[in-house]
Amino acid sequence: MRIDAYNLETRAPDDLHQLRQLLDAGVIRAGEVIAVIGKTEGNGGRNDFTRALAMSALEHLFAPRLGLAPERVQDRIIFSFSGGTEGVVTPHMIVFTRTDEPLAPRSSPAREKRLAIAVGHTRAFHPEEIGRLPQIQETAALVRHLAASLDLDDLRDVHLVQMKGAIPRFTAEQAANADHAGRPLRCDMVGSRAASALGVALALGEVQPDQLSDDVVGRDFALYSAVASCSAKPGLDRTEIVLFANSPAWGGDLVIDHEVLQDLLDVAAIRRVAARLGLDRPLTDPRSSPLIAAFAKSEADPRGQIRGRRHTMLSDDDISDTRYSRCVLASVLAATLGDTRVYVSTRAEHHGPLGGGPLALIARVGQGSP
Repeated sequence: MRIDAYNLETRAPDDLHQLRQLLDAGVIRAGEVIAVIGKTEGNGGRNDFTRALAMSALEHLFAPRLGLAPERVQDRIIFSFSGGTEGVVTPHMIVFTRTDEPLAPRSSPAREKRLAIAVGHTRAFHPEEIGRLPQIQETAALVRHLAASLDLDDLRDVHLVQMKGAIPRFTAEQAANADHAGRPLRCDMVGSRAASALGVALALGEVQPDQLSDDVVGRDFALYSAVASCSAKPGLDRTEIVLFANSPAWGGDLVIDHEVLQDLLDVAAIRRVAARLGLDRPLTDPRSSPLIAAFAKSEADPRGQIRGRRHTMLSDDDISDTRYSRCVLASVLAATLGDTRVYVSTRAEHHGPLGGGPLALIARVGQGSP
C-alpha cells in the first residue's frame, strides 16, 4: 500500500479547479481518495458555513465519479474542514489517496517506515453519551482497530489522529430532561472534543483506564493525548477518524512525525520535528520544500498567561480568543517552516498540555531518508 498527498490552494471554499484538473488528467483517481482535509476562510464558529460549502462542492464533484448520490460520498471519503484562515494562512486542502503497491518483504533491512493512513467511523452516539465514558471507550476501540490494520511496529508510530467529533441532534425536551441519571447533557463541541481526545489517549496508552471517568472530562487536564486533533460538528451522529502513522509495511515517499507544543510560541518543538524530517535544509526555491502538510491545535491558555506574562486573548471582546490563537500559532508555524499552508484548528481540551497542543508534519523523503 502507498499513500500520496496533494496540497492544493483554493480561491474560495467551493473552489475545486486544481482537484478537478488532477482528476480529469488521471493523476488522482476518485476511487483511491480516502480523505480531504482543509482550511476555509470562514470564522471557524458555529455559524461558519464555509465548511459546509466546501464539503458540498466535494460531494458533487466526486458523486458522478464514484457512481454515488452526493449524500453518500462521505461514506467513502472523509471530508474534514476547519474554518478560520486568520493572518497569513493560505486556504488550502490536502487530498490523500491510497493505492496498492508491491512491497519488498517486511523483514527486508531496506524497508523504511512510510506514511500509512486508516479511516473509519464510530457507531452512532446518543446525545447523553457525548462527553462521557461511552464516547471515550468507543473512540478508543476504533483507534485501536485502525492502528492494528496498518501493521505497525509500535503504537508510538501513530503520529496524528484527526477527528470530526460527533454531536448528535437532540430535542429541547431532551436537553431540559438531561440524561437518564439527571446530569446535564454534554452534547456540545467541548464535550465531544474532550472525550474524543481522551479516547485516543486511552487507545494509545497515554492514559490508563483507571484514570478515566465522566468526572475527569473537561476537568483534569493533566490527562491528554499528544497526537489527537478533534474538531466537532453539530448534527454529526458518529465520529469520523483519520489515523496517520508510519509503517514498514507501506511504501511511498511520505513520512509523518510529531511533537507536543507547550504553548503557542514553542518554536523549539517545531524545529525539532522539522529537523527530523529534513525540513531544516537550505532551499534554492521555497516552493520546492518537501513539506506536504502541517497540522496543529491551538488554545488561548485558560490560565491567562504565556510564559509567565499576562495575555488578553480571553478578555478582549473585540476578537474571539479562537481567532487570536489560530492566528498566532499559524504565523509562528509559517515563519518557522517557510510555508503559509498550515492547518491550525482551535480549542484543545485534553489535546496536549494546557495552552499547548499537538503538532504533526508530513514530508516527502528520498530513498534512505528517515
